Amino acid sequence: MFFNELSSNGLTYMASPNISAAHAFTTRLGGVSTGILSSLNLSQSAGDKPDNVKENYDLLCKALGIESRDLVCNSQVHGTDIRIATLGDTGKLFERGAPKADGLITNSPGVALMVFSADCVPILLHDPVKNVIGAVHAGWRGTASNIVGCAITKMETVFSCKPSDIRAAIGPCISKCCFETDDDVASALSNVSTKCGEKYMVDLKKSNMLSLEKAGVHDIVVSNECTSCSSDKYWSHRKTKGKRGTQAALITLAC
Repeated sequence: MFFNELSSNGLTYMASPNISAAHAFTTRLGGVSTGILSSLNLSQSAGDKPDNVKENYDLLCKALGIESRDLVCNSQVHGTDIRIATLGDTGKLFERGAPKADGLITNSPGVALMVFSADCVPILLHDPVKNVIGAVHAGWRGTASNIVGCAITKMETVFSCKPSDIRAAIGPCISKCCFETDDDVASALSNVSTKCGEKYMVDLKKSNMLSLEKAGVHDIVVSNECTSCSSDKYWSHRKTKGKRGTQAALITLAC
């Protein structure tokens, strides 16, 4: 089962067929940013013009039928903290000082959860039985520390979700074909690492899929796209050596 490529309001984004809640994994295609940030850059700290970033968000939200004031995000720190988002967290997208965390969960309709990436693994979660959603940012450190398992556990304890009811989508990220590392990363993720000369190739998608399965989630769709291989479509920190914008994965419950 593959992700669907969709176009709306001039933007191209990806959606997973197993998640019925409104959601998107954005690409870099369809915004108004220019130069090395062309064109749908969602980062407020990459040196882009603030007006361009705001217009990019307006274009994205219009495509999804939501408002930018609905969006809730974190200051991502490659940890395992999962934050519960409420309506009180909305309206702060362009404010400084977002709480430090790498995951969000909510059961509040109208709250749009968002995580950012540019090679790291974006994961969206949806429990259609309890009407709960989640968004997770998993870099290699978060992956090794089982951040997605932490999100599933928090959905269980806070909202009484059953893992078997939860649907998960692992979005476009750097794939094993391009994620060449030293032995520190490979040691932390030894079960998904393959030695290649003096380096290692590490499969972050597989590691997060295994973590989801271990947590009791069975309905999982994994994107087959690599952000580094497809750097003309996605932002890739590694491919651009850090000279890049940011994409997002977002999900919301209907009001």
